[in-house]
Amino acid sequence: MSKDKSEYLINRKDNQYEVVIGLEVHAQVTSESKLFSTSSTKFGAEPNTQVSLVDAALPGMLPVINEYCVKQAIKTGIGLKAKINKRSVFDRKNYFYADLPQGYQISQFKDPIVGEGKVILDMPDGQKEVGIERLHLEQDAGKSIHDLDPKNTFVDLNRSGVALMEIVSKPDLRSPDEVNAYVKKLRSIMRYLGTCDGNMQEGSLRADVNVSVRKKGSKEFGTRCEIKNVNSIKFMQMAIEYEANRQVDLIEDGQSIDQETRLFDTKKNETRSMRSKEDAHDYRYFPDPDLLPLEVSDDFIEKLKLEIPELPDEKKKRFIEKFKLSPYEATILVSDYETSNYFENVIKKSDVKLATNWIIGELFAALNQNNLEITESPISAGNLSKLINLIKDGTISGKIAKTVFEHMMEGDKDPKKIVEEKGLKQESDPKALEALIDKVIDDNREKATEYKSGKVKLFGFFVGQVMKVSAGKANPQLVNEILKKKL
Repeated sequence: MSKDKSEYLINRKDNQYEVVIGLEVHAQVTSESKLFSTSSTKFGAEPNTQVSLVDAALPGMLPVINEYCVKQAIKTGIGLKAKINKRSVFDRKNYFYADLPQGYQISQFKDPIVGEGKVILDMPDGQKEVGIERLHLEQDAGKSIHDLDPKNTFVDLNRSGVALMEIVSKPDLRSPDEVNAYVKKLRSIMRYLGTCDGNMQEGSLRADVNVSVRKKGSKEFGTRCEIKNVNSIKFMQMAIEYEANRQVDLIEDGQSIDQETRLFDTKKNETRSMRSKEDAHDYRYFPDPDLLPLEVSDDFIEKLKLEIPELPDEKKKRFIEKFKLSPYEATILVSDYETSNYFENVIKKSDVKLATNWIIGELFAALNQNNLEITESPISAGNLSKLINLIKDGTISGKIAKTVFEHMMEGDKDPKKIVEEKGLKQESDPKALEALIDKVIDDNREKATEYKSGKVKLFGFFVGQVMKVSAGKANPQLVNEILKKKL
């Protein structure tokens, strides 16, 4: 397998195959109520406790559009730099399943609420643009539960009617790494907008992954297979690798690829056939007779544009230009809204460079070690800012700061108080340091003589000895200055 630069190629004998990937991302709209009813969308409720008569599809119950969900979809479209369609139509997508009480799903087919847009990915070898084909609103189905009884399947309708945005990419992705970057970027944009929390563990974000292969250089698309409902980026990457190799093996053996829907078995790390892939006509789409076409005005869209915050790409550009961050540093700090917010709160009253290093280095490492999100950080932005200022003004050294930081991780403690209580203040009194240095030189007369005779590498030895004697509290800069004069 070749992974030079951005190329992800599968090698077989004398042939190289390119992987073509498109994603249909299902993002749950951040809303307290469902798309067509007032039922709660709160996660973790007891089964079938958040089900209205509309959600249960009882006879005579009519859907009523949730305006807030419409606004969230349009805001997402604006964030994706997509065309907002002023007229969209809700359709019935007809199929039978136990967790679909209506016998159809209300979705959008020919006339979605959002048209073509784009997402810019930051890849190791440069930027890549991924086209968005459409974004449409639809209601979620319920959940079938198969593992409570060996003979029966149970149905929980709490998710029935929850608003989803289906974001369909163009087949522009070419590797598992690009899929990783794309989903993360999409999730980041929606989190900045507040339109989807992107929580994959709770089912707020999942994707159908379309995979096909073709010989390198070919412009024709191969037969694609759809891997259904993958709820983790890692699993998406694993599923793509397996499926692409499976398809290449079939082609190399002279067999054809069936267009079908497949499932990814996470335990066996393989995809398996689920059903033949449906086409649109299999669902008998037609406009929902209970819902009028959705029409939005220019004024409505313009008002929503005013609510759009600074998004990751714009924020990254500002961080590079204003704070002189490297593209790498800026990319990390804008990756999600909470991190960028934390960073900007830290640098309000502290050095930008030091803040960047401490957040990306020490803080991220500590949070990862403790499996914490930035929003759960035991160290507030204000206290990290104070710690950085203590380093900057020479009160403590960078080495001592790491000890203070460890104490701060135990709870949101003021670093100034920790320094006072633990006696960690850096010694910066020249007279006191001179006395220490004189003693170190006196105790190591032979090495001092060797240094003066040309063994300049011994300078580091003397610095180390002074730091040891001072228990790490001596100001390293002053130690260096005084030692140079004394030796």
